[in-house]
Amino acid sequence: MINLFEYQNKQEFKSSFQPLENFLDDIWNKRDKSCYYSDSESDKIEVQRFIQFIHKTNELKSNKYIGVIHFENHKINLLPKIFYDAERNYSPEIVNSIQNHIMWWLSYCRKIKFPNYQTSLGSIKSDFFEILIYLFSKYTRELLSSSIYQQHEEIDNELSFIKGRLNTNEYITENLTKGRWHKLNCTYDAFVLDNKFNQIIRFVTTLLFNVSGNAENKGYLREILFILDDVSDTQVTADECANIQFNPMFGEFEIVRDYCYLFLNNSISFDYKNDLKLFAFLLPMEYVFEDFIFGFIDKEIEGVKAEAQAGSKYLDLAKNFSLRPDLILEIGSKKMIADTKYKIIYSDDKDPKKGISQSDLYQMLAYAVRFNIDEIKLFYPDTIKNYQEEKSEIKIKDELADGKDVIIKSYQLPIINKTLLSQPKTEEIELSIIFNKTKTKLIERIKEILLPTNS
Repeated sequence: MINLFEYQNKQEFKSSFQPLENFLDDIWNKRDKSCYYSDSESDKIEVQRFIQFIHKTNELKSNKYIGVIHFENHKINLLPKIFYDAERNYSPEIVNSIQNHIMWWLSYCRKIKFPNYQTSLGSIKSDFFEILIYLFSKYTRELLSSSIYQQHEEIDNELSFIKGRLNTNEYITENLTKGRWHKLNCTYDAFVLDNKFNQIIRFVTTLLFNVSGNAENKGYLREILFILDDVSDTQVTADECANIQFNPMFGEFEIVRDYCYLFLNNSISFDYKNDLKLFAFLLPMEYVFEDFIFGFIDKEIEGVKAEAQAGSKYLDLAKNFSLRPDLILEIGSKKMIADTKYKIIYSDDKDPKKGISQSDLYQMLAYAVRFNIDEIKLFYPDTIKNYQEEKSEIKIKDELADGKDVIIKSYQLPIINKTLLSQPKTEEIELSIIFNKTKTKLIERIKEILLPTNS
């Protein structure tokens, strides 16, 4: 197993680079550019940007993406840089705890529809991919054991009795004139097991069964395939999955649909040189952090109305340079801008800027001027090595607005459960319970920032 932290460490790769590079290039060019991957500059690049290949030393180094890559006999975990400590030994249990953090963050994200995370994890899984398979297979198996989705469809069939309506013309020309008077051509409504949604479940289950290496997961997946044995084995797409809608009676199946869409839309697994042991689930961490903070504020912080990626304004009259802050926050009649910065700050006590870049400061000032907002919050993640309650405050005089003060404040947000990293959970436990204290601490921190008691 290879563990790479964004832009931090390097590890030796003992096989040839070329097959892996080809595989990642294919993933890069097939990535979904409508969601997390939308980046006008990256869209023009045809060579993958997931991993750096250092040919001189035969080493790998990761870029800004997190997730997991399965390639032949290799498992490459791409992990967030905020968990990196050069002096720490990262056991499989610790890596699993890091990946549980990713699961928790994704549960609040809006750009990627992540299914309900309040599900217990079983025995320790080998990587993030196996955790996803476990949650999908366990929930789906339990649901199908008690209820199988059947879709109401119109059926044309020959019967020995009348059901629904008799197709008179067909009966006369096809049956009565040929001496088959006892067979009646009927059209009727029926609940059908072999429908598009069950075909999607079967397809995704088969895909996961072929790439999972965990015995418990394969057992659950095998049971799902047994239950759906009479369903057609056909290839499906993420778009077909997204178009599936349910009436309230089948509301529990929405979670299964969301899992299937998650795998089909954000994973790449295909028959590459007749080898099915290839899989990648990769997301850019900076957008995950931004989406997590928006979703968390929107869901957990009462009294704050959050608008993500507010309607763009332009810095110039020709409208060539757009400005889109991450969040516009409304607290009563007051508005403020909040921008997430997935960067490591406060790493150098002697740095008067506390790691805040000058380009970030210029960007925030442009927001303040064009949106006519004089209070801006910068949100940074805490790290495994550093978290500070203190804020960093910068005051700027806007001479174009009669010397109005623009206040830019930066904060670290506690999004890491450090206890979990020192005492990994190996027993069956719900993610909501694991991160309950972290959630409470984050709520208190955000309220302290946005809703101070003296306001």
